[in-house]
Amino acid sequence: MGKGRLAVPAGVTDWAIAVGVAVLLLGTGLSGTHPSGGRELLGCALLAAGGLALAAHRRAPLVVLTITGLCAVGYLGAGFEVLSVAYLVAVYGAVRAGHRAVTLAASMGLLAVLHLTALVFHDGPAREVVAQARNTLEIAWLVAAFAAGEAVRQAERRADEAERTREETARRRADEERLRIARELHDSLTHQISVIRVQSEVAVHVARRRGEQVPEALLAIQEAGWEASRELRATLEALRDDDTTPPHGLDHIPNLVKRFRTTGLETTLRIEGNPHAVPAAVGRTAYRIVQESLTNVARHAAATTASVLIDYRPDALGIHIDDNGKAILHPAPTPGLGLLGMRERVTALGGRLRTEPRSAGGFTVQAELPTNGAS
Repeated sequence: MGKGRLAVPAGVTDWAIAVGVAVLLLGTGLSGTHPSGGRELLGCALLAAGGLALAAHRRAPLVVLTITGLCAVGYLGAGFEVLSVAYLVAVYGAVRAGHRAVTLAASMGLLAVLHLTALVFHDGPAREVVAQARNTLEIAWLVAAFAAGEAVRQAERRADEAERTREETARRRADEERLRIARELHDSLTHQISVIRVQSEVAVHVARRRGEQVPEALLAIQEAGWEASRELRATLEALRDDDTTPPHGLDHIPNLVKRFRTTGLETTLRIEGNPHAVPAAVGRTAYRIVQESLTNVARHAAATTASVLIDYRPDALGIHIDDNGKAILHPAPTPGLGLLGMRERVTALGGRLRTEPRSAGGFTVQAELPTNGAS
């Protein structure tokens, strides 16, 4: 929409058309020869009804087609010689909506009924001529309305196809760009990070074998190497991922727990509440929290057991991971990339994350992710 232009709601436009056609029909019918008394009132009511029914031609085109057709027969039978403008507009709307065959059949039937009605209700020797003339005029206008509706329908279909083509092109270019970035990251960073990680591990191993105290800076380098390698791998997987490969979510947590059991960590999984569908972003975040927490437990905590609890609540998903490893009881140092990544994911969803040592020993990670609006 251009700057300064006001968009008119479709409902307002439809009612404006309906009222305009109703006024046109009433004006045309009352200005010409027409009956009096009860037939006049009936005819006026049908003229108005046929026009006002057009307000629903977008929502129920076939219903409007039927109503306007019946009104046309009714006010012709009542003695009003008026062109069925409302029915022509209904034909246009029905064809535009794609109901071509039904509209064509209904229109042919209506023409026959209008012809018979004119023959029955017109008096005098000229009634055949009047009926034929009316029939010819109705056919011409019906063809025009049908053609206009079909033209608009085809134009809208081509516009929709063009929009889909643009979206597919944009999606394909985005996929190509993701793959290009993934290749560049892999080529430029993976090797260097691997070298840093291996060299730091060798240095730590040599220092420990010699009985020397490992410098904190060297341990920090080793930890950063592991974290950078894991984050880079996750980033490359996300970049290479496409729509046909669903990301890991809640359904993958049981297999994740089983994998950690094979490492010697006795890991249990418990589900509470009534499992229900949650937003995809919540499921992905829950999986990443469990994955990161268990990885930290297996790597750093010297733990033998770990428990995972998934708690389904009406408006939130709770995640609780406990272990029996070694935990520092004073305030924790600056969080690493893994913990920072968890906190960023949870915050982005409007949730809460709590990570702290347990008074009974070990460490706990607790997250609450809102699921409002989940179906």
